[in-house]
Amino acid sequence: MSTETSPLGRFATNGIRTALGLSGLIGLIVGILILIWPGKTAVVMTAIIAIYAVVGGLVYLGLGIFSKTMRGWARIGHIILGAIYVAAGVIAFANLTRTAVFLAAFLGILVGIMWIVEGVVALTTLAGARSKGWTAFFAILSIAAGIVLLLSPLWGAVVLWWLLGISLVVLGILQIARAFSFGTTTA
Repeated sequence: MSTETSPLGRFATNGIRTALGLSGLIGLIVGILILIWPGKTAVVMTAIIAIYAVVGGLVYLGLGIFSKTMRGWARIGHIILGAIYVAAGVIAFANLTRTAVFLAAFLGILVGIMWIVEGVVALTTLAGARSKGWTAFFAILSIAAGIVLLLSPLWGAVVLWWLLGISLVVLGILQIARAFSFGTTTA
């Protein structure tokens, strides 16, 4: 009996199909939400990050306060880190919209810096590159895009957010299609 016709094989195939379908559906839904309500979805994502910060902070505080094996600076470090996480989460909850804008600007600046560095690194490899033209083009484009993001980080973050939404919709649809076709054999 082959694994495809055995109960275990069907069970595994159905489990994988379900996982693919659910992950595709979640990606599709989040992508649609980003495209329909970009601001509200960013605020919800900020709330999720704030919840993570508070929970993570409480875990660090608990480890620092109640651990029987930690001593000295390790215990103090966990308590301080926990307090910082909790404070950051509480501050984020105090005004989720402003925190979402701050995170978007921070992300725009971070990506801008990374693109500039990536362009500079590409320029340093120009001498050994097989395709000097494409390498130089990539480097210049990367540096220019990084500068644009640094000059307007919020605009850049909005564009990146929209690209994420579009990507999630496309990838979600493809993942759902994979779920329906997974495990089928073609002759």
